[in-house]
Amino acid sequence: MTVSRAGKWDARYLGPVPHDTSYYAKCMLGGVLACGITHAGITPLDVTKCNMQVNPGKYKGLISGISLIMKEEGSSAIWKGAGPTFVGYSLQGMFKYGLYEVFKDLYMNLAGEEASEKYKPAIWLAGSASAEFFADIALCPLEMTKVKIQTSPAGTFPIPMGAALAEMSKTAADTRYPFGSLVPLWSRQIPYTMAKFFFFEGIVKLFYTHLLTEPKETYSKGTQLGVTFASGYLAGVICAIVSHPADTLVSLMGKPANKSKTVGQIASETGFVTLATKGLGTRIVMIGTLTGFQWWIYDTFKSSMGLGTTGGK
Repeated sequence: MTVSRAGKWDARYLGPVPHDTSYYAKCMLGGVLACGITHAGITPLDVTKCNMQVNPGKYKGLISGISLIMKEEGSSAIWKGAGPTFVGYSLQGMFKYGLYEVFKDLYMNLAGEEASEKYKPAIWLAGSASAEFFADIALCPLEMTKVKIQTSPAGTFPIPMGAALAEMSKTAADTRYPFGSLVPLWSRQIPYTMAKFFFFEGIVKLFYTHLLTEPKETYSKGTQLGVTFASGYLAGVICAIVSHPADTLVSLMGKPANKSKTVGQIASETGFVTLATKGLGTRIVMIGTLTGFQWWIYDTFKSSMGLGTTGGK
C-alpha cells in the first residue's frame, strides 16, 4: 500500500508497515542502541586516535599509542570518556536515525512520487543532513567533555563523567562549553552522516540490483542483515575519509594551548595535510567497523520490531 487514507501517494506507506509515530519512535530507539553501544565499545581506539591528533610527536601509531597510554596512566586509561561517549552518542543516534526517517518521508512527500524516485539520492542527502543538524546539538556538550577527558594530561582533569561535566561548566569561559565545538562538530558530522546514509542506501541498492536480483523480501533476514553490515562497513570507510579533517579540529580544540584560538587559526597552524591524514588509518578501522555494526544493530532491531531492513527499494 503506497497511498494514504485520502487516496494520495504517500511515502509513509512505501514500506512493510506504515511510518506512523510508533514507527518513528522505534527507529529512534534503534538509533540509541546502534550508536551508544558501538561508540562506547571502541573507546580505546577513540582515546588513542584523539591523542595522536593532539600530540602526534608522542603518539605515533595505534598499537604503540595504546601501549604508551596504558604504561603511563594504567590499563583503565584507554576507557577514559566512555560515560559521556555512551550518553552523547545515544542521544545523537536517537535523532540521527529517527529524524532521518522523518525527514526522508517529509522530503519525498514534498517532492511527489515521480520526483522522489528520480532524485532519490538528493533526498537521502537532505534527510541525513537535516537529521544530523539536530543530533549534533544533543551531542556537542558530551562530545566536548569526552575529548577533554581523553586528551588532558593525567591528573589535570577529572575522569568520572559527573565530575567532568561539572568541571566543564565551571571552566566554561576557557572550554567554550557547552556548544563551543558545535560548528566544527557540524562540519565533521554532517558530511559524515550524509556520506553514511547516501553510500549505505546506494550500496544496498546495488546489492539488490546486481547481486541479489530477486525481490528483497524473498531473502532471509540473515541475508538481508549481511547486506546491511557489508554496506555499512563500506560506507563507513568513505565516511572516515570525508570527515577526518574536521574530526582532527574537534580534538585539537580540546588542547589547552588552543583554548584562545579560533577554528581558522588552529586549521591554519596545523595545515590541511596533517588535518586530513594524522590518525586517519586508525579512524578508517574505527569508523568502518563502527558504521557496519551500527547499521547491523539498527536493522536487527527494526527487523525484530517487524519494521523490515533499511534500503533496497
